[in-house]
Order: sequence, then C-alpha cells, then structure tokens
Amino acid sequence: MLVSPSGPIRPERLARGIELLTGWGLRPVLAPHAYARHGYLAGADELRAADLNTAFADPRVRGVICTRGGYGAQRMVDAIDMAAVRRDPKVVAGFSDITALQLALWRGARLAGVHGPAAAWHDERTPLRSAESLHAALMTTEPVTVAADAQEQTYAVRVPGRATGTLLGGNLCLLTATLGTPDMPDLTGAVLLIEDVQEPPYKVDRMLTQLRRSGRLAGLAGVAVGQFTDCADGWDTTVADVLTDRLGDLGVPVLGGLPIGHGTGQLTVGVGVPATLDADAGTLTVTPAVR
Repeated sequence: MLVSPSGPIRPERLARGIELLTGWGLRPVLAPHAYARHGYLAGADELRAADLNTAFADPRVRGVICTRGGYGAQRMVDAIDMAAVRRDPKVVAGFSDITALQLALWRGARLAGVHGPAAAWHDERTPLRSAESLHAALMTTEPVTVAADAQEQTYAVRVPGRATGTLLGGNLCLLTATLGTPDMPDLTGAVLLIEDVQEPPYKVDRMLTQLRRSGRLAGLAGVAVGQFTDCADGWDTTVADVLTDRLGDLGVPVLGGLPIGHGTGQLTVGVGVPATLDADAGTLTVTPAVR
C-alpha cells in the first residue's frame, strides 16, 4: 500500500514508482487518502494516521511504501495502532521525514524498516542502481553491503575500526527532533546512521552538539555517515569538517561516503537490524529487514 504520512503528493509524481513496483510483480494499492492535501501536509493528521492503520490492519497488505517525505509524520505517530503492527508486522519503506515514523515503529513494535527511496520516483536521482538496491532490500533476504564512494562529500569522514550493532537512525534533523520524545531510541551499542539535505554546516554542528550534550552518543558502537546533500554555505568550514569534528572524538569507528540519503544514486538499507561497519574496508553490511 502506498501511504502519504508526511507531505502531499501529486498523482503524476507517483506514476513512475507505480510502474517500477508493478514490474517487480507487486500490486501497489493507493491508501484512501494518499492524495489528500492540507497545506504542507498530506491531509489532516487523522487521515494520515487512518491510512497507516488501514495498511497495518489489512492482512492482504504485506508492505507499506511511503509516497514521499516532507514534514508531518511526527504529528500523527502517537495515533498508530501499535498492537496491529505487532500482530502482523510488515515492512515500511521511505526516508527523510519517514525517519520519524520508523523510529516510532521501532519504539512501539520493534519493527525493522527500510531506509530507501519513496514511491515518488525520480530516474535522474535514483537510477537503475538505486532501483536494484530497493528491490533487493524489499524482496530478498540477502545482506546488503554498501561501500563508501569517493565521490561523496562525506568520504573523508573516517575513524578506523570495526563495529557491530543494530543500525538505527536515518535523517539527522528528524533524529534530533525526536530528542525528548518517547521515540528517541537507546543508542547504546548501536551503529548510528545519519544523513541530511540542505542543512548548512553550522546547523549540522548544532544538531550533533545537541545529541552529544544529551548523552545519547556516549554508548555508540559506530557511526555510518551517509549523504549530506546541498549542505554548503558561504563559510570555509565544510559539512565534512563538522562531521569529523563532532564525531571524530567519540572513540568509535566512523565511516563516511556512504551513498545513503538524499543524493544521486541513493541506496537502500534496513534499519532496526544488525549491521557491521568496517571503516578499514570502507563498507557497511546490513542484515535484511524482511524474511
């Protein structure tokens, strides 16, 4: 089922995604209010929560693919029927604002998610490699290995070492916004995944500093740094500089340059599942989120 938990979407933006999913042998069905619009939200909070609960309660629905990110998931996650999620677990795929939804589902039902492209597909940003990666994460039970890419702006962010733990996180802005709520996960022993878009270096600094001061980063096993897209501003300090400064002294392995996030060639990984970060080899290996 294609659901819009955050921002509004137009039908023409979904056409390519529906074509892609259908080609994989899936039967994409639109949630009742998938095209609703209420300002910058995809309909009122009650409608967006109702669509998710419809998907979770329907035994014919085996997966939920979000149409897009944007904003709004945090406004309605408290209305999710977690008992229904626990009774019939099904994969939830998306990224960006969907991080808030995946964190809530992890807290409420220990549901693993899939951090990858939404159904509003853009071939120019998510080419064949991205489609193959999403397909593998949704429809196979093989581990996913993502290698650091020297073309990524965060490639230089690295602290040697190897770490294993549950991969948690996603969009840095949404993770930070979850502080002080029940959905902020315990990151002790976890491999933290972070990525973001259109956040200048000083804001990335502010978010990481807030996470540090909250104590949430104290027990990490490692940090997987994805794409920080369009994050430059007029200062000499780059986002890679900030990431190195704020993560480099945590005493854990850190691997940047992973093509996971908002950038071109975005790849898909499970979240809420065991992962191994090998900063020496430059790889992140993630166990499947489906079975």
